[in-house]
Amino acid sequence: MLAAMRVILSTLHSKFIHASLALPLLSAYCRQPHRTLLIREFTVHEPKETVLAALLAEQPDVVAFSVYIWNRTATLELADALAVARPGLRVVLGGPEVSFDGPPLFERHSGIAALVHGEGELPLRALLDAWQRGDRADGIPRLSWRDGARVQSGPDGPLLADLDDIPSPYPLGLVDLSRGLVYLETSRGCPYRCSFCMSALDTRVRSYSMQRIRADLLCLMQREVPTIKLVDRTFNYDAARARDIFRFILEHNRVSRFHFEIGAHLLDDATLSLLEQVPDEMFQFEIGVQSTLPETLAAIKRETSLEKLEANVRRLCQSGNIHLHLDLIAGLPGQGSESFLQSVDRVMALRPHHLQLEPVKLLPGAPLRRDAAALGLHFDPHPPYSVLATPDLTFEELEQLRGIGRLLDLTWNSGRLQEFLEQLTMLHGSLSGALRALETFWRTQGLFRRLMSQRSLFDECWNFIQHACDPRQLPPLQEALARDFVRVERVAPAHAPEFLDVDLQPDEQERVREQVRLETESIKGQGIKLQHLACVFSRLTGKETRRTVLLFVYLTRPGSAMQVKEIEI
Repeated sequence: MLAAMRVILSTLHSKFIHASLALPLLSAYCRQPHRTLLIREFTVHEPKETVLAALLAEQPDVVAFSVYIWNRTATLELADALAVARPGLRVVLGGPEVSFDGPPLFERHSGIAALVHGEGELPLRALLDAWQRGDRADGIPRLSWRDGARVQSGPDGPLLADLDDIPSPYPLGLVDLSRGLVYLETSRGCPYRCSFCMSALDTRVRSYSMQRIRADLLCLMQREVPTIKLVDRTFNYDAARARDIFRFILEHNRVSRFHFEIGAHLLDDATLSLLEQVPDEMFQFEIGVQSTLPETLAAIKRETSLEKLEANVRRLCQSGNIHLHLDLIAGLPGQGSESFLQSVDRVMALRPHHLQLEPVKLLPGAPLRRDAAALGLHFDPHPPYSVLATPDLTFEELEQLRGIGRLLDLTWNSGRLQEFLEQLTMLHGSLSGALRALETFWRTQGLFRRLMSQRSLFDECWNFIQHACDPRQLPPLQEALARDFVRVERVAPAHAPEFLDVDLQPDEQERVREQVRLETESIKGQGIKLQHLACVFSRLTGKETRRTVLLFVYLTRPGSAMQVKEIEI
């Protein structure tokens, strides 16, 4: 007769909206008679005492944490506190952030009873089975455990051969579908060996069966989950398999949006033609470019054709129906500041919706971290392990690139200040030159240290124009700033910022009143609120010498985002 066991599977998210996938998969796989498995999710922003009290109130025998780069420190503090508050409670750690730890971690944290290395289903179930029988954990592959004053480690062992052996957590009700974002995996592993990525250690790709994938997708689509994010490292590693899944989604989806991490260079004509049929904004693709420098791509063992990648991204952009999120990584071997900024210009020439710039992270277990000393890469020893200096980049240069990435997030990536950036690019000769000038102003003014409202962001860009630009450049930059502002911010004429020209002539005011009357009549009875603002421009594209009045009509209704109509008067 097995003894009863209460097990809490827990993690600390970076945001409340996130819902775990690892914990439901572990729960589904580790179910046994007389074993109660509870999933309890928190965030790193909750007080430690609150989380500690919530865990102990469940009276668990075992607490198993899934540990990631953002929650390592907080999780280890919890493990220590649990051991003091409830002697005899067994704490298990697993997840990518601790998979490569060993005896030193046990020595620093006396509350840890066991440590799972790598994929967790097999070792965690074997450990819980042994403890529930009253046995030792001897011989369990990919597991380290505390054995009195010593730490024992089991042998390396195989991964699950058939992912379908994990019962689906969705019909079992193990996944919280109420947060708006749900994770789904259809495969594990990655066929590539990029040295900055932990997936380089598992180049064998295992896929769930198509029957299982369709069942999981249908379950989530029928529940009308707003956003489904597939966590496959390279979703389209098999083009035919990817097309089958895309078609299934197109046939059955009603309201859900899907996020995929893809290799753009792997897209073939058949897949691109199919993707042209995707409704607007249903799909979002995350595409890792990482670098456009061939020597750097070779150094990190990233096998890709830049020409094929660029051609496919251009085709996706031309279709215009899929949101494209591209990535570049700073601090990779062989890439300096100038060559990285050239990569920024080259990738932004593709016109993605979002370009993320971030310093490389030297992750535990990744080949790049193993080779860091030989490559001269200096990095923060604490999470998130960001690179701090390389033979090609000083700390100050990396900080400048990080600031440029932050400014891209505030402007282009957020859908704000795009016309302003384009105008600044023309004046500086390149986008990277424009961003470098803006970054210098932002840093010298201490603006990176401030939280900033949307209105403040535009006000500071106006300050930049006035104090850091040639006075002859002011008029076109001012008008670009003004047009960007009124497209994203509803403002009353009495509170218009200095860079807006709202001084209309009498005949212009009359034409505005008539147009507003027509617009109001067109939405009558629809429950839509209309507000408006009219501004004067004299340097619109194609009309550089003609005074033009633009009317901005703001339409709002409960439960919907504001719509903005721009009408030339």
